[in-house]
Amino acid sequence: MTQEDVAQIVELDALSFGAHHWDSSSFYAEIQNDLAHYYVARDENGEILGYIGFWLVFEEAHITNISVNPKFRRKKVAQVLLREMIECCYKNMIKFITLEVRVSNVPAISLYEKFGMKSVGVRKGYYQDNNEDALIMFTNNIFYSSFRAIYEEASKELDRVEVKYDKAFRR
Repeated sequence: MTQEDVAQIVELDALSFGAHHWDSSSFYAEIQNDLAHYYVARDENGEILGYIGFWLVFEEAHITNISVNPKFRRKKVAQVLLREMIECCYKNMIKFITLEVRVSNVPAISLYEKFGMKSVGVRKGYYQDNNEDALIMFTNNIFYSSFRAIYEEASKELDRVEVKYDKAFRR
């Protein structure tokens, strides 16, 4: 993600998260944050289809946000973004991935489970807009064969699907 992407990302966030989305100052701050990594997926016209943000801290990656334009959901965009993030973790010797997700967000939970994440607890009243609880999800060490097998199976499925957009990822 670059500064030029921020306006489009804020619009995408508003579509995905409603009134409780991040504003442009939050994304500009993340661009300046050395711990933060943000990747975007674009179509052939440069329109942002989705993005993922995560922090790399010591041996852990913490996913801060992931969003896909509603027009492009169920088209493997989020899966491709997760795969790119996991590949970044491998390159940077990051062992674990964690995140919080609304307990009501069943599609997201299913996606994370597909990529080897498990619920390890609940943060009561985590979301300020409605006091909803958050599941805390975590992976085993991504270098362990048990995680690798799950990850490779999810990746193979993506390799078999013809992705109809350009995977233009950049920070």
